[in-house]
Amino acid sequence: MLIDYDSKNKVFHLQTKHSSYVMGLDHGYLLHHYWGKKITTYRGSRPIVYAPRSFAPYADPTHRGFSLSTLPLEYPAYGNGDFRHPAYQVQLENGSTVTDLHYAGHVIYSGKKKLDGLPSTYVEQDQEAQSLDIILEDSVAGLTVVLTYCVFRDFDAITRSVRFENRGTKSLRLLRAASTSVNFRDDQFDSLTFYGSHNNERNINRRPLYPDMQVIDSTRGASSPQHDPFFALMRKNADETQGEVFGFSLVYSGNFAAQIEVDQYRTVRASIGINPFDFSWLLNSGASFQTPETVMVYSDCGLGGMSRTYHQLYRSRLARGKHRDRLRPILINNWEATYFKLSEEKLLAIAKEAQKAGIELFVLDDGWFGHRNNDKSSLGDWFVDRQKLPHGLSWLSNRIHEMGLLFGLWFEPEMISPDSDLYREHPDWSLHVPDRPRSLSRYQLVLDMSRADVRDYLLQALSAILSSANINYVKWDMNRHMTEIGSALLPPERQRETAHRYMLGLYELIDKLTRAFPDILFESCSSGGGRFDPGMLYYMPQTWTSDNTDAICRLKIQYGTSVVYPPITMGAHVSAVPNHQVGRITSLKTRGDVAMSGNFGYELDLTKLTDEEKQQVRQQVTFYKRIRPLIQFGDFYRINSPFEDDDTAWCFVSPDQSEAIGFYFKVLASPAQVLKAFRFQGLNPQALYENLATGEVFGGDELMNAGLNVPDEKGDFRSYVWQFKRVQG
Repeated sequence: MLIDYDSKNKVFHLQTKHSSYVMGLDHGYLLHHYWGKKITTYRGSRPIVYAPRSFAPYADPTHRGFSLSTLPLEYPAYGNGDFRHPAYQVQLENGSTVTDLHYAGHVIYSGKKKLDGLPSTYVEQDQEAQSLDIILEDSVAGLTVVLTYCVFRDFDAITRSVRFENRGTKSLRLLRAASTSVNFRDDQFDSLTFYGSHNNERNINRRPLYPDMQVIDSTRGASSPQHDPFFALMRKNADETQGEVFGFSLVYSGNFAAQIEVDQYRTVRASIGINPFDFSWLLNSGASFQTPETVMVYSDCGLGGMSRTYHQLYRSRLARGKHRDRLRPILINNWEATYFKLSEEKLLAIAKEAQKAGIELFVLDDGWFGHRNNDKSSLGDWFVDRQKLPHGLSWLSNRIHEMGLLFGLWFEPEMISPDSDLYREHPDWSLHVPDRPRSLSRYQLVLDMSRADVRDYLLQALSAILSSANINYVKWDMNRHMTEIGSALLPPERQRETAHRYMLGLYELIDKLTRAFPDILFESCSSGGGRFDPGMLYYMPQTWTSDNTDAICRLKIQYGTSVVYPPITMGAHVSAVPNHQVGRITSLKTRGDVAMSGNFGYELDLTKLTDEEKQQVRQQVTFYKRIRPLIQFGDFYRINSPFEDDDTAWCFVSPDQSEAIGFYFKVLASPAQVLKAFRFQGLNPQALYENLATGEVFGGDELMNAGLNVPDEKGDFRSYVWQFKRVQG
């Protein structure tokens, strides 16, 4: 049993393979007792201490120690004694914002329910998970809040979400709605979060907690490259391979906020959910509101253990569809080869070279539609530009397929150019606020995805294109954030619902398209990694990791991304040198080795390569096809961090530990070079492994503990690869 309720002591005990999560009831309040390493049976060895505190209001007039300001409330409110940040806040018709939730019942059931209108993890059979609904009520407000927990049988993960229901006769206004709030009894943690920008996504920031509020968030209408909807709390001694780590990952693609508060008694409250900034939701009588899902992962094997749980879960029970378990094709994208100056002749020439190299998918990027000669026009006009493609899309797709390649297409459906037929016909379809100018970014505006008529148009227009030719892949881009967030169709009292309604509308549109075209592989993109989040992975199983294709920059970007997201989700391409983003020159080998550590492809003009370079591309493609199952479905281990050292290293190990491949990247050479070792992780210590390049055989324990010498070679930006296969044990 994954969830147990002790009716005598009123305690809920949730158990994964290696962790326990415990809650209990007291005075009708739901209190958090424990989250950590698995306990066989929870008997309350460390009960909550009800100590009277100065300035602490007490909820029970007969018990001064029973104060909401110090109790570890599982889903706290504000206004009746708890001065820490609340998980939720509701405004009543009389203007007050005081609510008080009490336990009203619970239900334990097999399986996992879908969330209404939102992406979430899932199960394929009910026996894979067990769920718990805890029902809380405020009888004065007529408010019912259902806390839903799901425990997976095969993953060390627990999910949480919340549903608000107005069962009263008067309207309520939801002002804050976190998906998760967890109280810890001490503050001996570091927080780990991501920060970055366009072309510089998912840098790792680890810092000690301090007595105050620490917040990461997005108000951009997207999860953003600035922050990711994720944070972890790490014990002070925790590192990549050992120590306790508590991960929080929000399955959502819009505005979010993650908060970590250390109070005056050095206890911690951590929460994550929809950003309350500029958010409210009107709940009329009988209406409900569903929050996104949080995936919580506990690991006592360091950050790496947490990451591998997220990788396995997100790869198999978040991503969906036919392509979830399929090997992903090696692609060539024409963007950096042609930009907007594309022609049938040039595209076919690139495709011909791709076919010779063994590449499997040709992707036609921006510039094929409307009158799109630059980024100033035509978004929204989803018809083929016959000046560039005089024979049409179907003809081009057929020629590509005749070469033995699949064919893919770029879209940016959520945007509209003021210089477009669509905008001239429907200027009210963009997000805007009356009597205010409409801010441009990349010369474009954002379509109002909260509107059904906008979604209907996009569904029809995109379906027409996807039905008009043999299209196997779609790159779905989104290249600006939201400003003037308002909708022409929403009444004044619902304008602050626009950003969330946008996300619900976007999810609905993508869900319809991916179901209507199940054979197409969809890839998410937002100027690269600007919307790399679990919400998008539910619909599109891979994401373009960054517009920055420089191999050395990608070491940090891909390393940071791997903290939560599996390598199979990371688009990683070899591009030309000098690199178009930073001007760096790196060898084709190094560029290839970095890109082969993810979802492999090319983004350059193959026709301009020398014969020697073309031969090297063919060798890279052949090699990646051999290792592709290991890269895309193996277990990933980070070994050297580019955020801590000049060198980077990682390895992939097959689930049965029969194969392994290690990558080592030296960034800058130095005099009197220190001789370094590469030590595998994740191997079977009792097994023997053969080096496929040299035929040498070593024990798994030797490869992990003694390791291999890294070649002592001169030169910057070097990469080394070792491939091993188990021969005994």
